Amino acid sequence: MYKTLPLITIFLFHLAFVAFSSTTHPQKQKSIVRTITDDEALKKKAEALAHRFVIVDGHVDLPYRLHAKMEDVSVQTSGGDFDYVRAKKGGLSAPFMSIYVPADLQKRKGFSKALADSLIDLVENLTKTYPDKFALAKSPADILQNFKKGLISLPMGMENGSPVESNLENLKHFYDRGVRYITLCHGEDNFICDTSYDTTRTWGGLSPIGRQVVREMNRLGIMLDCSHISDDTFEQVVALSKAPVIASHSSCRSFTPGFIRNAPDVLIQKMAKKGGVIMINFSSMFLDSASNKAYELKRNAIKAFQKSKNLPADALDIQAFEKEYVAKYPTPLTTVERVADHIDHVVKIAGIDHVGLGSDFDGVGPTLPDGLKDCSEIPNLIYILLKRGYSEKAIEKICYKNLFRVWNQVDKVAERE
Repeated sequence: MYKTLPLITIFLFHLAFVAFSSTTHPQKQKSIVRTITDDEALKKKAEALAHRFVIVDGHVDLPYRLHAKMEDVSVQTSGGDFDYVRAKKGGLSAPFMSIYVPADLQKRKGFSKALADSLIDLVENLTKTYPDKFALAKSPADILQNFKKGLISLPMGMENGSPVESNLENLKHFYDRGVRYITLCHGEDNFICDTSYDTTRTWGGLSPIGRQVVREMNRLGIMLDCSHISDDTFEQVVALSKAPVIASHSSCRSFTPGFIRNAPDVLIQKMAKKGGVIMINFSSMFLDSASNKAYELKRNAIKAFQKSKNLPADALDIQAFEKEYVAKYPTPLTTVERVADHIDHVVKIAGIDHVGLGSDFDGVGPTLPDGLKDCSEIPNLIYILLKRGYSEKAIEKICYKNLFRVWNQVDKVAERE
């Protein structure tokens, strides 16, 4: 019809239609305005909640990052995912500092413990150098006290139990130094248990001394971390522990079939029945199957390169190879909404009391999703949760109350032992 009408007629027709629409459908216009306004209000609310609530992050690899290259994290840094400025902006008030010990060190007696002690020294020095910004925290009460003072708490968790070095007295040593959880192993089986990343299955779960480690951690008040361990180990730890356990930086395997590093529904549910918490990892390779497949290809390429050159895992040549590989084959990234999907899933299968946040900042940087590129963007996740109907009370549990409940229960078990 338009083809046969003069242009001026078409123009006047459109003006009349627009005028008619605005007078006959005011509700539609109001609806659009209200939606935009509501969205802005939710974003402001998310920002407010991020600073009103304590936010605990189960796993931040800052110590190992600074061990490799010292930076002033009291100011905003050009690299990495965490520093004081960005943490304050995002409301991250209690990031667990990961005392990470690579698996290859466990083959050399004394090396694992020495590295762990040096990384703890580094964390302590941060709080001494910047006492107006950072503070140590050995309990939930410490974190709450620091929060009231406006300080960022630096509780510590050890990633890989190899620094214990088959000497249970070392558990007391690390407890006294402030370590409040231990991830029992990392990328290879160790003297404690089997890992999810290895198919050797040396022990079929926990080793005999590993069972002693579980009991001693219960006695001392150190949380048992089920991230990185094999399914058999996971199940045995949950069954043996007298206290609730955590997974400090794991996501849900149902989104990444075949990726054993993530937790399957049945083990999330068993952990929840014992009162435990799974803390969702933010890495795209943990969150999404496409990203995970790309990661597996990269990991296999790196392992092949390492083997061909007979290099240790932390060799600079391997880092250079990985950088070149990522530039050539970038991992497809997911979005902040996918983190919320994993939280939704845990809530659905285990309940709101059993999920938390375990970003893996400074450990998985290149694979962080859009909307959660560093700790300053945590309010984006809270906004998504609000948008999906989560109450303030539920978000508060996710941010810190669930982990605090486990931590306090672990302490109560230790008092009885």
